[in-house]
Amino acid sequence: PGDTSVLAGLYGPAEAKVSKELPDRAALEVLLRPKVGLPGVMERSREQLLRQTCEAVVLGVLHPRTAITLVLQVLSDAGSLLSCCLNAACMALLDAGLPLAALFCGVTCALQPDGTILLDPTARQEQEARAVLTFAIASSERKVLMANTKGSCSVEEMQQCLAAAQRAADTIFQFYRDSVRRRYSK
Repeated sequence: PGDTSVLAGLYGPAEAKVSKELPDRAALEVLLRPKVGLPGVMERSREQLLRQTCEAVVLGVLHPRTAITLVLQVLSDAGSLLSCCLNAACMALLDAGLPLAALFCGVTCALQPDGTILLDPTARQEQEARAVLTFAIASSERKVLMANTKGSCSVEEMQQCLAAAQRAADTIFQFYRDSVRRRYSK
């Protein structure tokens, strides 16, 4: 929702610490900072999902032995936080001019107790939902790069949520294109 916001900062490609250096590609690190307090288990597991998604599109082989660090700071969380983080991450990669195989976006779906699907749910709608699913969808062939489910749903319901998320992705990719165009037309 419009009330969730995340600030993204991207550092690199820079020289990597020897312990983290990868001989064949860039080492990507994602740090998720909560609005208040220190990162906990929740942030750590989300960092993992975000890193895997970014690694799926960043052409790291073009910058071997370097480190890329993406820092995401939560400013406000009113629901659909993981998809907001995914969108901020993609915009940061795009903005930094890193070579990407595709763009990606995050879409969160809440499955209501009566089976209806809500896109971009608020925190309250997430609490009331039977299941909350977040997908990272690539701009090439709307491929799923990452799926995360909380709660329970049938395979059929998951497929319906995915189809809804893939349709919603078009709107987000259009938004990316418009923002980039605005930015470079100044």
